[in-house]
Amino acid sequence: MLRFRKLYSLLGLALLATSLLSCGAHDSDEYFVFVAANLQVPYWQAAGAGFDKAGKQMKVRTDFLGPNTYDAKAERDALDQAVRQKATGILLGVTDPGLLKDSIDKAIAAGIPVITMDSDAPASKRLFFIGTNNYQVGMTGGLRLAQELKGKGNVVVFTMPDQHNMQDRLHGYRDAIEHAPGIKIARVVDIQGDPRIAFDTTTQIIGKEKDQVDAFVCLEAQSGKEVAGVLNSYHVTGKVVMAMDTDPETLEWIQKGGIAATIAQKPYTMAFVGMQMLDNLYHHKPASLETDWSKDSFAPIPSFVDTGSALIDKSNVDSFLQAKQSATSAPK
Repeated sequence: MLRFRKLYSLLGLALLATSLLSCGAHDSDEYFVFVAANLQVPYWQAAGAGFDKAGKQMKVRTDFLGPNTYDAKAERDALDQAVRQKATGILLGVTDPGLLKDSIDKAIAAGIPVITMDSDAPASKRLFFIGTNNYQVGMTGGLRLAQELKGKGNVVVFTMPDQHNMQDRLHGYRDAIEHAPGIKIARVVDIQGDPRIAFDTTTQIIGKEKDQVDAFVCLEAQSGKEVAGVLNSYHVTGKVVMAMDTDPETLEWIQKGGIAATIAQKPYTMAFVGMQMLDNLYHHKPASLETDWSKDSFAPIPSFVDTGSALIDKSNVDSFLQAKQSATSAPK
C-alpha cells in the first residue's frame, strides 16, 4: 500500500510540474513591441533594456520602436506599424495622449492589448498604466524646493504640458508649495521635447532676469543638465535647480553641486514588468479587452502599477551610482 502511495505521490508531482511548465510555455507566434517616445534618450534606452531582458528570459520575439527625436506623429506611425505587424502585445510610452488615442483604440479593437508606461493616455482604451505616481514625484520635489528656497523665491518650470505625467508632476509641485506663499511659479515653459529651448530660455533669463528668478524646476529628463550648464558657464551661483531622472550628466551635476536634487524613476523596471504583464495577458486573456476594468472591484488586471521613485541628491548620489553599476554589470 505504501508503495502505491509513493507512486501516486510521484505521479502527482509530475503532473504538477507539467502543468507549471505548460503555463510558462511560449510559441513562435509571440511578438511583443515596445514603442518608446525617443530612442536616443538614456531613460528610454534603460526601459528598452528591461523590455529586452524580460523577452529573452521568456524566449519570445521583441521589438523596440519609436522616433530618434521627440516626435509624437512619428511615434504614432511606429504604433500603427506594430498593429499592422500583428504584435501580440504593445507597451507604449505616451507622448501626446490626444494624438495617440485613436491608434491605441484601433490596436485594442484588433485584439492587441496595449499597456501604457511612464505617461498615460487615460481617455483611450489602453488596459492600464504602469509607471510612477507622478503627483507624488511633484510633491517630493516641491517639498525639497521649498526647503532649498527657505520658503521664498520665484520659480521657472520647464515641462511638456501635453503629457499627462508632467501635468501630474506640476500639480504635485503646486500643492507642495501651497503652504509656502513666498514661493511663486513665475513662468511655465513648454520645451516641446527640445532641450535647446531650456538652454536658450535659461540663457535669456540669466541675461535679462537673473535677479528675478531664484529656481528652475525641470519636470522632464533633458532640461536639468542644460540649465546647470548655462548657470555654470555664466558663473551664476545661488540658484536652485531641481531635475528629473538619472541620466549620467544630471548625476554629475548633482555631484558638482550644480543641481540640488533629482527624482529617480525606474524605467527598466517599468518595461521589464510591462513585458511580463503583456505575456500574461496573451496566455490568460481577459473576457474582453474593451471592458473598463477600472470600475470592476474584481477585475483580472490592475488600473495602475506604481513602480516607485526616490529623491537623489549629494548625500546619496554615489551610492545610487554604485547600485546602478552593480545592476547593469550583473551577469545576464
